[in-house]
Amino acid sequence: MAALLPWTKDGSDDASSPTGRFRLEAALGRDPVKDPHERPPHAHGPQVSDPGGDEPDVVIVGGGCIGLGTAWRAARAGLRVTLADPHPGAGASWAAAGMLAPVTEVHYGEEDLLRLNLTSAARYPSFVAELEREAETTVGYRRCGTLFVAADSGDRAVLEELHQFQQSLGLEVHVLSGRECRSLEPMLAPGIRGGILAPGDHQVDNRRLAPALVTAAMRRGVAIRRTAVVEVVVTDGRASGVRLEGGEVLDAGTVVLAAGCWSGSIPGPPTGALPALRPVKGQIVHLRGPAHPPFLSRNLRGVAQGSQVYLVPRQDGRVVLGATVEEKGYDTAITAEAVYTLLRDAHQLLPGVLELELAETHAGLRPASIDNAPLLGPSSLPGLVIATGHYRNGVLLTPVTADAMATYLATGRLEEDVTPFSPARFGDPGSGRRLDGAAGPAGRIEGGELVR
Repeated sequence: MAALLPWTKDGSDDASSPTGRFRLEAALGRDPVKDPHERPPHAHGPQVSDPGGDEPDVVIVGGGCIGLGTAWRAARAGLRVTLADPHPGAGASWAAAGMLAPVTEVHYGEEDLLRLNLTSAARYPSFVAELEREAETTVGYRRCGTLFVAADSGDRAVLEELHQFQQSLGLEVHVLSGRECRSLEPMLAPGIRGGILAPGDHQVDNRRLAPALVTAAMRRGVAIRRTAVVEVVVTDGRASGVRLEGGEVLDAGTVVLAAGCWSGSIPGPPTGALPALRPVKGQIVHLRGPAHPPFLSRNLRGVAQGSQVYLVPRQDGRVVLGATVEEKGYDTAITAEAVYTLLRDAHQLLPGVLELELAETHAGLRPASIDNAPLLGPSSLPGLVIATGHYRNGVLLTPVTADAMATYLATGRLEEDVTPFSPARFGDPGSGRRLDGAAGPAGRIEGGELVR
């Protein structure tokens, strides 16, 4: 089946136009904005509530960028949506740096994830244009590129290996000498040995993106309940809603779990229906320098004696420095060691970094799956949809995830871009975990639907 065409660049509200903002497959022959309650039957897919009732079609658990983006897009598709989160826009979405850098963050063995990252990056300009228009604000989106530099000859060998891998994937990158790097970023240390320029990388201010998504979602009719979900309610073998803190039950046709690393521990679903996730702690430092001239003009990544660090400059003079990668459970304490290490490594690349104001330190928990790739699509429990596990790419993957989840919620079919990231990919869809050779049929996606 051909991929869906979920969102147009102009964000037009004319659903009958060839450039309408949300289009289902031609085989459906209808637009969900016109008729959101008509769709083909799916035994295990999403259900729409009674058109004359008050209950939502969808309840989304989690108000980070992924949950908020999904809520906004689903509401634009004509669905009635409620989102529950005590602090929308907080958590990992607040702690992120907002660097949209699929080219310089590519890793061996993650080619499928790279394709998804590139797809989402390509959607960012139109996604932001629509969001800024509906929320009547700006989100600090910049197409500035990323410069990846090496502090010494050993670090340069790391970059040379990365460059060969990037070239093998057909990515647009340019090798620069140390002198050429310093001509782009004069604050770099004189000893910088060289670098790689990825002109297609960009950035967004995640601390402006999340509030804009809240505004846009609410203007589309999304009800935001600022309270915690304590249970997914299961009725007759199907997720039928959620129980809020305080006891209130919200009935819904479909429940979407987008609660980051907490998505795997919400009570209610049967054993194995929830995603297998782990929290990965990341500490960041916010610095403040002059806006004019800026301390940096583009995203900067660097290798300093084997340690990697990045700096993301904002247009108001702020610079986000990050980030640690720590497997320490749900601990979010700020440590002196982490702040010292980040500043030490940044200093080797940019000696002037120590003259900037120390504005803030923060820690967040990235939701990581078994293979560090997202979990997107229906779970083994009918009526329960998973949208989490984005690890270090949550902000980057917001557009493609929001589009794909809205498409699934409106049509019962997954976009082809996200089918490699089904929660069933680890084996038995009832367990949500890798089988490690155990017997039993594996779940798979066929024609955009979960097959057991």
